[in-house]
Amino acid sequence: MDIASIGSILQTSLELGLISSLTVLALFLSYSMLGVCDLSTDGCFTLGAATGAMVALTGHPFLAIPAAMAVGMLSGFITGLLQTKMGIDSLLAGIIVNTGLYSVNIAVMGKSSLINLNKTTTIFSMLKDSLNGTALAGQYGLIIALAAVLLVVIFLGFFLKTRLGLAIRATGNNPDMVRSSSINPVFTTLVGLVIANSFTALSGCLLGQFQKSANIDIGTGMVTIALASLLIGEVFIRRGPIGLKAVGAVIGAIVFRIVYAVALRFNMPAFMLKLVSSVIVIIAISGPYLKKQMPLLMRRMAFNSEGK
Repeated sequence: MDIASIGSILQTSLELGLISSLTVLALFLSYSMLGVCDLSTDGCFTLGAATGAMVALTGHPFLAIPAAMAVGMLSGFITGLLQTKMGIDSLLAGIIVNTGLYSVNIAVMGKSSLINLNKTTTIFSMLKDSLNGTALAGQYGLIIALAAVLLVVIFLGFFLKTRLGLAIRATGNNPDMVRSSSINPVFTTLVGLVIANSFTALSGCLLGQFQKSANIDIGTGMVTIALASLLIGEVFIRRGPIGLKAVGAVIGAIVFRIVYAVALRFNMPAFMLKLVSSVIVIIAISGPYLKKQMPLLMRRMAFNSEGK
């Protein structure tokens, strides 16, 4: 493998990692801050990709971004409504919405399972044409993905320090205390899920335009990938201000994509990549626990060896 190939793999991993990090930041808000594990992520991601692709087909690639975020917000609102107003467990609410979104996504895609954008103008193709002949030619995907991530990280850094943002964080830590403080946890939960799902849909929209296609399975496994990336990010940056923790989530997404790329370079079958995702999640979750148990395990082994 030559330097050019390695550079190309790293750049693609960085671009895909940044795009998927928007979904990781969505889980950062809903899971880490709000304390809700939203399992509608897969369907919401596909919804954003499908909506963005359909709007782009009409000749409005920039309008596709707010359109995708709007439907993502609607998805988050419905998920939050099920768990706050209808007494449905948060995990079950996410599963229900995710299941229903499959049919919704097919309808959005015009009763098709695939939307081809090869001959359609996207924000990536527009920037690519603008950068032709410049030193940044070929970096259009990286520029757009990095700009989107920076905006979301800056937004989260400021928003989670506002009164509403602090209320959302408090809801995740202790909803009973929030309720006793005259803060409505129903409202904070709804706002948190609405914002988080808008990021997920934005991620799907950008990936669809980047890949020049959107299919019904584009979001499959995204909740696993995002969760693994989030936990990997916590390994790098566990403490610090909110903005720094959000950066850690982005780093985790990039590292995950690099691991994915390495697995592909070893000619691993495509059907094995989901197993790789699961293994990474297991390592990321159990790693800190096993690290704490290691001294005790070493002492037991030393004790057993002395006993013999």
